[in-house]
Amino acid sequence: MNNYFIILASGQSKRFNSSKPKQYIVYKNKPLFDHSVEKALASKLFKKIILVVNNKKLINKKFPRNVVTIKGGKERSDSCLIGLKYIKKFKPTNVLIHDAARPNISTKLIKNLVKFLKKNKAVIPTINSSDSIKYRVKNQLFNLNRDHCFLTQTPQAFRFKDLYSLSINQKDKIQDEATLFIKNDLKVKFIKGENLNNKITYKEDIKTNKTYFGIGFDIHRLIKGKKLYLGGLKIPFHSGLKGHSDGDVIIHSVIDALLGAMKKKDIGTMFPDNKKRFKNIRSPKMLKPVIDIINEKEFYINNIDLNLICEQPKISKYRDKIVKSLSTLLNIDSSLINLKGKTVEKLGLIGKEKAIACEVIVSIIKYD
Repeated sequence: MNNYFIILASGQSKRFNSSKPKQYIVYKNKPLFDHSVEKALASKLFKKIILVVNNKKLINKKFPRNVVTIKGGKERSDSCLIGLKYIKKFKPTNVLIHDAARPNISTKLIKNLVKFLKKNKAVIPTINSSDSIKYRVKNQLFNLNRDHCFLTQTPQAFRFKDLYSLSINQKDKIQDEATLFIKNDLKVKFIKGENLNNKITYKEDIKTNKTYFGIGFDIHRLIKGKKLYLGGLKIPFHSGLKGHSDGDVIIHSVIDALLGAMKKKDIGTMFPDNKKRFKNIRSPKMLKPVIDIINEKEFYINNIDLNLICEQPKISKYRDKIVKSLSTLLNIDSSLINLKGKTVEKLGLIGKEKAIACEVIVSIIKYD
């Protein structure tokens, strides 16, 4: 099926009351818009995913080829039309329009919308209202029966030709694309939405529960002729770190800190150095099962602060690359990672350039 997915992320977020638009705020380790991109990619239903933004410079990420970033318009309807005009050249069959402010969509909902498009021109997810609803006409108030009221969500799914023809002739501001079909007395198929697919409008909509902290530390001797790995990155140096694995003190410290925050003992318990199968294992492979535990238990990394303690090599030269490597390995935004270089004023093994150490503090959280 020739499907396309448009994510609207160019709003001004006035009600969010932040110097940075809410679509770029980090939520569960990633910018808000990135959750929608990942869900669309995970569904494997779309030839292209179009991210419509107001500032490309605020996107610090390289996307797969089928994810395209374009500049949006002043109003929501303007941005939607810009997205539709962009994909018109690909002759799409179907298009889904989604608000970046809804990061908790599921791939199940996306697949349901596409499925119902086979026999419908417009498919909209809805949920029932749990609140009492009032309606004002001038100075008069009316009570509405909430059993007959429902709230529309996004993504909203359409046959492209129908939505495009309505959008190109639309002059007024609209709050969602379903409005175009309803105003023109066209049939709309409503399907069950998801209560978790809530829209983030105010800062209070992003809530956290408990925060847990972990501390990690590791030190290894330097030996000539071995490759040096720090943070999963190969560093040009005359010596590497001695160990049962590749000796990556940064990743080892991060692993211990994460395990400590989750009360899961230590790295030696998971990867004992008397087991041959772990001989010369690369540290990113040791980190992966720890990240799997974090995802399974629905923890999210809030921030990581690292001290790399060595005389040489100078960390300032490789800091950004190491942070980027850790960001990829941990699948978190790089803004959550801070890496500092420390020396020991020529004291001890580290001061004599015979060892490198690393200490880490990490905090993890669970969202409501």
